[in-house]
Amino acid sequence: MEALRRQSGISARALEFTILTAMRTGEVLGATWDELGDLAEKTWTISAERMKGDREHRVPLSDRALEILGEMQLVRQGNLVFPGNKAGRPLSHGAMLRVLDKMSRDDLTVHGFRSSFRDWAAECTNFASEVCEAALAHAVKNKAEAAYRRGDLFEKRRQLAEAWATFCDGGSAVDGVVVPIRAAAAQ
Repeated sequence: MEALRRQSGISARALEFTILTAMRTGEVLGATWDELGDLAEKTWTISAERMKGDREHRVPLSDRALEILGEMQLVRQGNLVFPGNKAGRPLSHGAMLRVLDKMSRDDLTVHGFRSSFRDWAAECTNFASEVCEAALAHAVKNKAEAAYRRGDLFEKRRQLAEAWATFCDGGSAVDGVVVPIRAAAAQ
């Protein structure tokens, strides 16, 4: 993330935003200012039509994600948050991959950061699996469970988003919840 932040341009900011929100490439590239509404609410609401699961999804925004949006406001060209070179068109799907290529990181993929987020959440935090899966906008597979789960765990996902942003920024513990195994074994 440190090296990514040194990269300039809309594609680099789109990649960083994608990592921080753990959203899919297409959802980030199609992001509009209308979906962001009042940034004071620190929420990005993606319509069902734009989501893979055909369900509206609210994304809690970390402080760093909001900073990126502030940078994008300075170069705003219409309603797209991450505009491409052609007026009214978003960045191409390869734009973020080209940032990784420029950084000589052919060992990484854009979508792989979603997997990294999920692994980190499972292995390094105490957030419930349901919260982590909801953050990724994954559908509940069990039909009975899906019928009873009507909430979106948003406030818990907001805490998870901030913890992920802290981790991505080089931080460690999630409100004191994460204890390295070696440290716990030594006690």
